[in-house]
Amino acid sequence: MSSADLGKTQLRRIEQYRDRWTSLGAQTGLITISDELTVEQLQEFDIFKEYDEKILRRIRQDVSVATWQQGAVLFEEGTYIDLAFLVVDGEVEVSLDGVEASGGGAQPIFDLTRTMVSVAPDAKPEAPAEGATVHASRTMLQTPSSKGASEITFLATMDFDLPRGSTKTLAPGEFFGEIGALSGWPQSVTARTASVCRLVQIRTPALRVLKRKSSALTERLDKLYRRRSLAAQLKSTPLFQNCNDIFVEAVKEAVELVSCDPGETIVQEGTAADAFYLVRSGFVKLKQEFGEGELVVSYLSKGMTLGEAEMLIDGVDEWQVTATSVESCELVRIPRQMFAEVVRAQPEMEEMLWRSASDRIKEAGFSRQNISYSEFTEVAVDQGLVQGNSILAIDLNSCTRCDDCVKACADTHDGRPRFVREGSKYQNLLIAKSCYHCRDPVCLVGCPTGAIHRSGVGDQVAVDEEICIGCATCFRNCPYDAIVMHETGEVWPDNAIPTGLRGKDRSVASKCDLCEDTGHGPACVSNCPQGCAYRVGSLEEFERLLERREPGR
Repeated sequence: MSSADLGKTQLRRIEQYRDRWTSLGAQTGLITISDELTVEQLQEFDIFKEYDEKILRRIRQDVSVATWQQGAVLFEEGTYIDLAFLVVDGEVEVSLDGVEASGGGAQPIFDLTRTMVSVAPDAKPEAPAEGATVHASRTMLQTPSSKGASEITFLATMDFDLPRGSTKTLAPGEFFGEIGALSGWPQSVTARTASVCRLVQIRTPALRVLKRKSSALTERLDKLYRRRSLAAQLKSTPLFQNCNDIFVEAVKEAVELVSCDPGETIVQEGTAADAFYLVRSGFVKLKQEFGEGELVVSYLSKGMTLGEAEMLIDGVDEWQVTATSVESCELVRIPRQMFAEVVRAQPEMEEMLWRSASDRIKEAGFSRQNISYSEFTEVAVDQGLVQGNSILAIDLNSCTRCDDCVKACADTHDGRPRFVREGSKYQNLLIAKSCYHCRDPVCLVGCPTGAIHRSGVGDQVAVDEEICIGCATCFRNCPYDAIVMHETGEVWPDNAIPTGLRGKDRSVASKCDLCEDTGHGPACVSNCPQGCAYRVGSLEEFERLLERREPGR
């Protein structure tokens, strides 16, 4: 059927679908990719047969069927993707064959030293100096071990428990990539086609819908996770590291894998506390009853735990908090009886668990006594500030709106400013639309060339303009409007890849890079004549900025 025979609406839908999968065109080895599949075409695959027409219509823009040539790299170790793959024809090899990468390999997924989200309430550090650049991490604590407070523990997203240098072959019917896609962390393996392959490719939004609507698919994916990686992940954590393999295998089979939608209640204050939780991905808001309402006392992020006090303290048999998922969350639920067996098997772990429980109780008490802290925590969780490693905050009580911060940014970046002096406000602070350098950077997901990347371990997120193809995937993914697309004034040459770029105006993604290559730190901070621009990396620092700027202080 020619385009002349199609209506405008249908043409637009085709255009939208193709645009959604444009990034795959930059990958060498892609032979064909389907147009948007009909419900009937989806139902030809076993994975979709149990779903009704309504569900399939809802997800079909997030599903494609692609044919790849032999030897094509589907994704590399350390990359962020939002795709899960089902092998229809051919074979795929997964391997751990690169150098040890950030977040790759058998890194700990849960760490009891990360249970608290802030420093102890009675140990407040000094407020930052005027105009200071602050780089501190909300999730870093001094641990009882030899690790320092600046050391980062990454969560593993292992699809496979493979020794480095080894490979595993996946045949038709195998599913892979789903752990990284659902958790939002880098892939820990490299996947290559061992032959010409036909793959069903499912983006994360569709994958979540499919899991929610099918207990069979949930069971299938959970079984893969248990078989491929859960035991290795548990074994690498402080809670299980001294347990023998037989015991860990028993734990692996006893735990429950929990998936939550945004806003879903995980546990309810006052109900029976019957399990201990490990957060695999996402954010969890913790609230307590207060007067006739509720207040936020804390939050949890990846790798953190819930339930120490309820599991350890005699007489505390009910949940002391209500835990609600802020976004899509994945958790591991350990039943109370199994938790007790773990503690009995490792008496040395009990002290760490008690310390964690004590800190959690102190933090809740501090929040109840300082309502403004609770209010700000709720705002920060809801607006994504908890994500940030380096957020630009401007004190509006001192700011004269001179825009020297923006001018300095432009001067540092060849006349192209990387942020605008506008954004959300909280009391006297402006949270500028400048990159947060998130801990879970969704902007990295789906970049076809790897142009947007972590510039350092746990540090800034940067764009390499030399390899950026201007596809705007990161621009669309960023939830905080911190990435802009800039025209370069150039045209793509005739030998550009992918070929669809040739002859078109070249644009690139642009965002704050913390002035990484200048040697002087962020110019927006150092050039503020009023000393009212700050780069902050924790809610505690935001709180101290609010305190020091209140009248009379």
